[in-house]
Order: sequence, then structure tokens, then C-alpha cells
Amino acid sequence: MIKKLLMGVITQQDILNYYNATILFKELPIEANGYVFYYRDINCIIINNNLSYEEKKETILHELAHIELNQLCQINNDLFDFYIDKYEDEANKYLKKIMKEVIL
Repeated sequence: MIKKLLMGVITQQDILNYYNATILFKELPIEANGYVFYYRDINCIIINNNLSYEEKKETILHELAHIELNQLCQINNDLFDFYIDKYEDEANKYLKKIMKEVIL
């Protein structure tokens, strides 16, 4: 779905509807660009309001990658915390791969 979004086949609202997701812009610590969590059947994407427009777009894509990679369905939250760097790397690599495909 992210690939379709980047190609202009679907809109941001289309992908949010598909993943039953919402985006909220909040004041976050400077070191936090954003995060995503699943609550009451909704994927909630929180984005740092202090980011530039481009940083917000990149962060939204990154958080959507977590959803698309099904990383929010971790049964044990402690286990997720233990592997957080792995999941961050996976989301970044996934986005890089998609962006490379879209540019070609």
C-alpha cells in the first residue's frame, strides 16, 4: 500500500482508511519523531508537531511501514521493547526498498 501511495495511485486518506489508522500531531520530546500503537482496533500514529513538513512526511511513511510489516501485533510488549532496534531497521529498509522501486 505504501508503494501505491508513493506512486500517487492512492491518497494518504485511502491508506489510513485501509489500515484503520489515524494521525495525530503532538508536542513530543525533540528526540522523538513519532510512534505508532494499536488501541481499540485503531492504528494511532503520533507525529512530533515540531518537525518540518518533509520530516513529518518521512515519519508518517516510517510509521505506516511498521503497520504494513505487521510489527504492532507483537503479543509480548516486553519482547517488542527488546527488539525495538530490529523493528526500526526493518521499517527503514522496507521504505528504502519501496522508494527505490518507485523511483525506477
